[in-house]
Amino acid sequence: MKLFIIRHAQSFNNALPPDRENFERVCDPPLTELGHHQAHLLAEHLATGKNPELSPWTSVEATASHRRRGYNITKLYCSAMHRALQTAQPIGQALGLTPEVWLDIHEHGGIYLDDRETGGAVGFPGKTRSEILAEFPNYVLPDLITEEGWWTGGCEDLPGCHSRAIKVAAALRAQAASEERIAVVSHGGFIDALLKTLLNQLPSQHVFYYKFNTAISRIDFRQDGRIDFRYWNWVEHLPQELIT
Repeated sequence: MKLFIIRHAQSFNNALPPDRENFERVCDPPLTELGHHQAHLLAEHLATGKNPELSPWTSVEATASHRRRGYNITKLYCSAMHRALQTAQPIGQALGLTPEVWLDIHEHGGIYLDDRETGGAVGFPGKTRSEILAEFPNYVLPDLITEEGWWTGGCEDLPGCHSRAIKVAAALRAQAASEERIAVVSHGGFIDALLKTLLNQLPSQHVFYYKFNTAISRIDFRQDGRIDFRYWNWVEHLPQELIT
C-alpha cells in the first residue's frame, strides 16, 4: 500500500499575523482565497502532474513509467474539520473519487478556542451532519457525525493526539498488503504525531516535522511490516508565492 499524506490548504487561522492570532482565531476555520487556489492546483497536480516517484533514478519500474502523469490515487480520506473538507473537494472532483471522512485524523486539540478571560479552553461541536452534507453532499460520513456535531472534548492534550496516531497507524498497517494508493488530507500537528508513530519515535515537542499547506509526502507500506519513506513536503505544484 502506498500512502500520500497531504496537509490541508491555507486556512483563515493560518493566515492571521502573530499580533492578531490570539484574538481573531475561529474554532473551525475555512480556507482563504489563497487556500482555495492552492487546493485546486494540488488537485490538478494529483490528477495530471509530474509524480516525483517516476524520476529515472528511483527504480527500473519508475523509469519505465516516467512518461505517465498523475498519482493514480484510489482512496481519498479527509478529517471532519472544515479546511480539510474543503481541500478534499477539488481533489475528489479531479480524481473521480468520493472523499471519506476519517474522524481520527483531525488536528491536535480538536475544535476549541482559548478563553482569554479564564485561560482555559472552550470546546465546540464542529459541523453537524446536515451542515457537512449541505456543502459536501457526496461525502461518506461515519455514523459518529450527528446533528450534534462530532467533537465532544475541550482541548485534546498531546498524549490524546498520539493515542489517535497509534490507532490510525495500525489501521494503515493493516492495509499493507493491498494495492491501494491512499491519500489522506490531514493537519500539521496530527501529521507530525503520525509520522513519529510510524517511525517508532517517542512523542516529543522538541522535534516537529513541518509541512507546507497542500504539501505531499509518500510512505510505502510493505507486507513484511517495513515502511519506505519516499519523500516529504513536496510542493512542486505551487509557485513560490503560493507556498505557505
